[in-house]
Amino acid sequence: MKQINLIALLFCCILSTTTFAQKNKKFDIIAYYTGDSQLIDQYEVSKLNQIIFSFCHLKDGKLSVDSAKDSLTIKHLVSLKAKNPQLKIIVSLGGWGGCEPCSDAFSTAEGRLKFAKSVKEVSDYFKVDGLDLDWEYPSIEGLPGHLYQAADKPNFTELVKILRSTLGKKYELSFAAGGFQKCLDESIDWKAVAPFVNRINIMSYDLVNGYSKVTGHHTPLYSTNPKEESTDRAVEFLLKQGVPAEKLVIGGAFYTRQWKNVENINNGLYQAGEHFQGVDFKNYATTYTEANGWKYFWDDKAKAPYWYNAQTKTFATSDDLKSIKAKTEYVKEKKLGGIMFWELTLDSFRNGMVDEIYKVKTAK
Repeated sequence: MKQINLIALLFCCILSTTTFAQKNKKFDIIAYYTGDSQLIDQYEVSKLNQIIFSFCHLKDGKLSVDSAKDSLTIKHLVSLKAKNPQLKIIVSLGGWGGCEPCSDAFSTAEGRLKFAKSVKEVSDYFKVDGLDLDWEYPSIEGLPGHLYQAADKPNFTELVKILRSTLGKKYELSFAAGGFQKCLDESIDWKAVAPFVNRINIMSYDLVNGYSKVTGHHTPLYSTNPKEESTDRAVEFLLKQGVPAEKLVIGGAFYTRQWKNVENINNGLYQAGEHFQGVDFKNYATTYTEANGWKYFWDDKAKAPYWYNAQTKTFATSDDLKSIKAKTEYVKEKKLGGIMFWELTLDSFRNGMVDEIYKVKTAK
């Protein structure tokens, strides 16, 4: 009888633990941040779970904070945790064009250990909670001229392992992964890496980028044809690779990509054009107006907006409040780990993209 009671008690404990875990499924709102120590105070930081300071770089193989200004910013970000206990401050290595020495520096066990020890030193000094690796990209071409080699793929796995063993179980470890198929297929050993990281931040934006000679959705939720890159396509691929859903974080874009010399066919979508500088979300309302010649369109299949100006033959693509809402609902539906975005300083101080994400996150 005692044995039966013990089994019943254990079963109840397991059941209650499982129920607790399900009720407390973590949905993180993660902001990449390139601003200074003062600008951050203009934003509603209480709605964020992570701020990723962008960026630190490699100096002689070690993680390096570039300037006194950056040091001040990191210290101020850490101080925000006093009012916002759930907030975690992460430092990021690299960024587009910011990881030129990475392939070489991480090519040996000694180099990887040297870096891991430097991350611990920086983290202990600033009292930050974690590191985000933004190496664009292991094993495949990123910025033209940057070294990449086949060995980057296993070296990245070993890098993540040594970081985890050096920094401990409680340290937040994540990396930014390209959301396009070549990166998904060739850059990372997903099964080997996933157990050692807290989350994978899928850069499900720039899927049509500055090198593209044809317009398209740069950050769609869904593909409109079998060859089109999308957020959902990347997520489904990684789930099939065995990456746990709660470790997957999808990306939102707070900026447009634009093309000029785009003919007025299909409202400019999927047409030839020349890429040029886009617009920050905080300026959409004054830029993409009918008075300026712009028309707004919604692709219901992609769950993505776009704009076309027939007068100037220009096309723009991005996320907006409607598409970021759809992405956030997708995170909840798929029980993913959250949503991140590039980047906070492009948002409005109030009633912007972060606010829309937070409203959907907290809705019952």
